Amino acid sequence: MNIPRTGGVYAVTDCEYLTTYELLNKTESILRVGVALFQYRNKTEDKKNKKELAIMLQALCEQYKTPFIVNDDLKLAKEIAADGIHLGQHDTNIDTARRVLGDKIIGVSCYDDFNRAIFAEKSGADYIAFGSFFPSITKPDAAKANIDLIIKSKEKFNIPVVAIGGITQENGKKLINAKVDYLAVINGIYSSEDAATSVLAYNNLFMTYQKDYD
Repeated sequence: MNIPRTGGVYAVTDCEYLTTYELLNKTESILRVGVALFQYRNKTEDKKNKKELAIMLQALCEQYKTPFIVNDDLKLAKEIAADGIHLGQHDTNIDTARRVLGDKIIGVSCYDDFNRAIFAEKSGADYIAFGSFFPSITKPDAAKANIDLIIKSKEKFNIPVVAIGGITQENGKKLINAKVDYLAVINGIYSSEDAATSVLAYNNLFMTYQKDYD
């Protein structure tokens, strides 16, 4: 499954600090105004509740025609027929994910490692993600990526490039000017009192600063 190169907001859930009611309400509000991709990230050990919440969020994504991507959990992605999976360095490898999911979206975290991105593309990843570009509440100890990595990647790769890590409405334009395809945002959306307004602000960054793509 291909994802568009036109760019946009890649919303990632915050399941740690929100109740189910809050999460579902905020998610529907951001899907209503429009995000390009949506990732269900939930590090809970409660597999039953994790799956139930995934199904509810997936239904919202289907309603608003937004690709629903599961973070890390290949079994869950297969069980609920998610649109794709996002893999970290300690997760399932790309070949296994492709064999299990077939023609679904496979994204790969590359942190600050350009060689990992080269391997990911050669292995059939649909997008690569770099970060953290800025201090991150979600992963305060994450590797720090340089914006030059985006510029270099856009010259090298034929798949979309995602930036993640502490992205705000103020610093996001630097990444868009570097021609990143997607801004992956967690706290900048879900920690906001008005998540929909925050998404609109991020979307406006792309409208204002995004350069023409090849």
